[in-house]
Amino acid sequence: YGISKTVPFSESLHLTQTISPYAATKIAGEFLCSTYSHLYRLRVIALRFFTVYGARQRPDLAIHQFTKRIHAGEPIDQFGDGTTRRDYTYIDDIIQGVMAALDYEGPLFDVFNLGESATIQLKDLIARIEESLGRKAQINQLPEQPGDMPVTCADITKAKKLLGYDPTTPLSVGLPKFVDWFLERQR
Repeated sequence: YGISKTVPFSESLHLTQTISPYAATKIAGEFLCSTYSHLYRLRVIALRFFTVYGARQRPDLAIHQFTKRIHAGEPIDQFGDGTTRRDYTYIDDIIQGVMAALDYEGPLFDVFNLGESATIQLKDLIARIEESLGRKAQINQLPEQPGDMPVTCADITKAKKLLGYDPTTPLSVGLPKFVDWFLERQR
């Protein structure tokens, strides 16, 4: 939600400033949910997803866009020098965390990170997509985007302990599965 010197990001991290409208809406939503939970005794579990990917993912997200454009022989836009890092989380692992949150009986309002708790640089992600497709990317190098996080990484200790959350699909397994799904849809 904001730039932090502490990585991985814990749910207990006190945020005083966000760096993008997207992040501001996420934290505002959590505050609003916390308030409604308190006022109306509603159970609200806020789940912080970390860069979800997999079959049927939104086509505007990086992995889908890169795969589509590399497959088509079109250039991809790379913002920055490729050293930003993301915690990519396969959809099956997210679903496991969501299902566990449905049964959670802790405080009426709570927040959980659902991520892989591992990061990869953008340039290495592109290389893995190239490898999965068997094609080289044409890269359109662009300046860094304002408001883009240099790194995202979930501390999933709390979700593991209280939800039994246990991601089992590392990027090395999930990315080829996504590419296979994508290629099947192209036939």
